[in-house]
Amino acid sequence: MASTLAFFFVIGLVWYVKKLSHRVDALGKIIKASDKHREELKREVIELRSGTIGVGRRVIELENNISQQAAKLEETQEHDPKARLYSRATKMVSLGADVNELMIECELPRAEAELLLRLHRQDV
Repeated sequence: MASTLAFFFVIGLVWYVKKLSHRVDALGKIIKASDKHREELKREVIELRSGTIGVGRRVIELENNISQQAAKLEETQEHDPKARLYSRATKMVSLGADVNELMIECELPRAEAELLLRLHRQDV
């Protein structure tokens, strides 16, 4: 009787170990799948980081380029005699000059002098 009881105990124990083994295998597969997914996400984060760094560098490069272009434009405007005349004419308009004064002092055609006056009046 004790041997029969021991036999059934061993059979039950073997069945329980097999059941646990299947659960361990299933958990192992889940862990492998989750590790694979984690590695994929890690690669994506690395790609995003390098892309962001590239975009940041490009933005800095463009900002520098814009600054250089603005400096060149300002320098060109300072050396351009026509730009100086228009700047002077605009200042004269703000001080109350009329069309004839603009035409004489800045050597502007009547249409341009009138246009400057109209533009200035819109700003006010």
